[in-house]
Amino acid sequence: MRKQFILLLILFIHGIGFSQGRTDSVYMFCYFKGNGEDGLHYAYSRDGLKYTSLNNDNSFLTPNVAKDKLMRDPCIVRGADGQFHMVWTVSWNDKGIGYAHSTDLLHWSEQVFVPVMESFDSARNTWAPEITYDPYFRNYMIYWASTIAGKFMKTQTSESKYNHRMYYVLTKDFKKFSRTRLLYDRDFNVIDATIKVLGKNNFVMFLKDETLKPQPEKNIRIATSNRFNKGYSTASAPITGQYWAEGPTVEKIGDKWVVLFDKYRDHTYGAVESADLINWQDISGKIFMPKGLRHGSVFMISVKEFETFFGQ
Repeated sequence: MRKQFILLLILFIHGIGFSQGRTDSVYMFCYFKGNGEDGLHYAYSRDGLKYTSLNNDNSFLTPNVAKDKLMRDPCIVRGADGQFHMVWTVSWNDKGIGYAHSTDLLHWSEQVFVPVMESFDSARNTWAPEITYDPYFRNYMIYWASTIAGKFMKTQTSESKYNHRMYYVLTKDFKKFSRTRLLYDRDFNVIDATIKVLGKNNFVMFLKDETLKPQPEKNIRIATSNRFNKGYSTASAPITGQYWAEGPTVEKIGDKWVVLFDKYRDHTYGAVESADLINWQDISGKIFMPKGLRHGSVFMISVKEFETFFGQ
């Protein structure tokens, strides 16, 4: 049992958690273009800053689940089983998400629709799902933003029918899922969360403040907790600047945390970095992304895997 736990921690450090900018690793960015109709795209980077598209920026996987058959906001993580697990947004207005798994990022299992919000009659959407693995309790958490009509009316505005909060399910095998529960509500419209595990009782959530009234926020903030799936703090001050930002994804480059995000009104990408998760510096000028890239998520693979999978 002890050896198995040590193995899980090794997997966490080298595959599921953060690589420390190691030279034997490649940063992978999975993303969508347009409305997500053509499916899954990849870009790669050796330094975590300058990304190059693969396959001439053509799709690697065509979406085929749910009525709209979209593949927006893909999130890929390497599981404790060594496989890559992916979730994505299947529709603008649906009560579930897409899921598939792969051993090589090229050949994917049958795509499955997971109806995580079907028990909520007035749920309007299920957007931007993410996966985080807790190696200490050996659970995957899938979490996303949804609006349930009639709830949280204090922050409902007449300008939009959406008023999001973060919800989640737990799973060990992506076959059986816990009951859907509320993950984050701090009295504001929140979306695009991504959670990183820093230690057994140390979790950090990067999130988008989606507030529109009385004045727009549209920025990235941080919340922390000593529990994986509950108790996240009041959000910090914004870590992004005077522009609208969404879709944060987090990587570690050396001793710096780097948050990549979509400056969606400016049709470009931005980034901020920090050594302590408190003091942040804008490094958007150092970022290069493929043209037309919409947000997704960063994960790591080894150089050997990259060469084997993609022949680069």
